[in-house]
Amino acid sequence: MKVLTFKRGGRVEVGVLKNDGLEVVPVNYLGCTAHNMNEFLDLMTPEKEKKLDKNKELMRGIPLREVKLISPIPVPKQDLICLGINYYAHAEEAAKFHGEAFGGERPVPIFFSKRVNLAVADEEMIDGHWDIVDGLDYEVELGVIIGKDTKNVSVANAFQHVFGYTIINDFSARNLQTAHKQWYFGKSLDDFTAIGPWIVTKNEFANPPALGIRCYVNDELRQDGNTSLMITGIAEVISMLSQGMTLKAGTIIAMGTPAGVGMGFDPPKFLQKGDVVRCEIDGIGKITNFIK
Repeated sequence: MKVLTFKRGGRVEVGVLKNDGLEVVPVNYLGCTAHNMNEFLDLMTPEKEKKLDKNKELMRGIPLREVKLISPIPVPKQDLICLGINYYAHAEEAAKFHGEAFGGERPVPIFFSKRVNLAVADEEMIDGHWDIVDGLDYEVELGVIIGKDTKNVSVANAFQHVFGYTIINDFSARNLQTAHKQWYFGKSLDDFTAIGPWIVTKNEFANPPALGIRCYVNDELRQDGNTSLMITGIAEVISMLSQGMTLKAGTIIAMGTPAGVGMGFDPPKFLQKGDVVRCEIDGIGKITNFIK
């Protein structure tokens, strides 16, 4: 099931996409009182999810072309939790670009957070912040959406706490990221997180999902990997993070990016004004953003 956030007549609503992909059914048509995706995730249970999935096909929806899709979680409850250097080939290219910032042994995962004041949606513009950014980069990532409050969960039970998956483009200012020797500032400028086009519930995939993941810049294929190639998998990440730290419903975990980012080329292929960036993950869809 695809769950999305949309605007209609100036009002933000949560909806589910019908199986034909042509109509969206607002969740309030189906007895759900949520006004936004964070409220929706707080209210959801496996039983309610199954009921929504079944009943949406019985309802007349709104043509998808008549609504404006926005990011499924436009205002996350908390900063995104991100994994750095979580694909082997990306680890190699990053170390070549800047050994001090990205090199070295990693016996445990690298976690960092990313501030998101407002997530950018599919088909929206990205501010390059050219007055302070030299080295604007792209990173296609699988986003994991936590479905219920999670604390001290085991690896074996971790997927019981996943609601679904989305696509994230983790835009990055490499000059800020390397200059400050930490990644928060260079990852957190306004517009630097695109999320969408919707959340696909976990029952659509195997555990863990093995999905093709790609990024194109101006129709040139730059990244081409598979989520099965992660160094640290989804269940391990959820279990590790939940030891002593509560992951609230709606928490977004960005699982890292495969090789092919701009800094990985010689010379680097950083983004420029006017570029078009398209991120795709099999079974989820695609998001396209324009650099201004």
